[in-house]
Amino acid sequence: MSIYETFGLRKVINASGKMTALGASAVSDTIAEAVRKATQDYVEIDELIEYAGTVIAEHTGAEDGCPTSCAAAGISISTAAVITGKNISLIERMPNSEGLKNEIIIQKGHQIHFGGSIEQMIRLGGGKVVEVGNANKVEAEHIEQAITDNTAAIFYVKSHHAVQKGMVSVEKMIEVANKYTIPFIIDAAAEEDFKKYIKLGVDIAIYSGGKALEGPTSGFICGKKELMEACRKQYKGVGRAMKVGKEGIAGLIVALNQYPLREDNAEEQIERMTNLCSLLNEVDGLKCSIKQDEAGRVIYRAQIEVNEKEAGIDAETLLHKLESGNPAIYLRHHYVNIGILSVDPRPLLEGQEQIIAKEIKRILAEVK
Repeated sequence: MSIYETFGLRKVINASGKMTALGASAVSDTIAEAVRKATQDYVEIDELIEYAGTVIAEHTGAEDGCPTSCAAAGISISTAAVITGKNISLIERMPNSEGLKNEIIIQKGHQIHFGGSIEQMIRLGGGKVVEVGNANKVEAEHIEQAITDNTAAIFYVKSHHAVQKGMVSVEKMIEVANKYTIPFIIDAAAEEDFKKYIKLGVDIAIYSGGKALEGPTSGFICGKKELMEACRKQYKGVGRAMKVGKEGIAGLIVALNQYPLREDNAEEQIERMTNLCSLLNEVDGLKCSIKQDEAGRVIYRAQIEVNEKEAGIDAETLLHKLESGNPAIYLRHHYVNIGILSVDPRPLLEGQEQIIAKEIKRILAEVK
């Protein structure tokens, strides 16, 4: 029995992915032990934060880094940093940035809601969002024409939530930022390659510590040293309300050190999802196949196509029944509107794919 079940809460089977709403990741024993030990001892927090910055830098190729409570906090802290620098009087003013260089340029298709609003995270850091272009088409000229004497940064969102088609590329936006000597910030919360964007020349990159990294609830910022020093100083300002604890930093450090040692488990993913598909393809109205992640990551999901006429139920209703059960089963549902559900094998504990198949079969048998 899980600790959450002892609280009287439902058991959750997470086949959706590294989702914040479901607790992001289940950490390794090594990381869990680091968190436990950290909670039972003391440390000078400023020294720990600075040390974490060196570890972040080592694993990202950046000049320096800053730990955060999550990637969303990283957005607010990074925004405040480009507006205030290391000026303590300005830091203590945030998010009141009136009269300061505070405009943050973002493409319209990147104005997303990820469980929280990108714009709100920027505003919490004192930024004034300047939205450019259209929801499905932005030109580099839109960005250049939005630049004023008050532009503090150009912001890019790398996320499956964001519009993919018709947006200006990261590379082109970096080129524009460099042309006008404006800091470039990228929210790469769920990305797996922690070195990619630093190599491309971004000034600030923001990541989640609880998604691809599979660490505890945490996040980290990496980039230019001057800006990282400014980010760390925000803990005397808006960062105080979103501080990361000693246990979160300790777990983040251990997770970063473990990350280069991780093994590619593509074969295991494929085997587990193949077994799941073989079970579901026995059911009338279901067609299950294996699809690699659309962004090219080493993730192999089972894609379940629900034929409402043959199955006697549509994908959305099936999803609701799975989520409302006990255990509550959460599938990836980005394409539920066209009858497609997916199973992400990464967060599944041993044997849970069989439970998912059994529960889907039970639900469909009841509606026929």
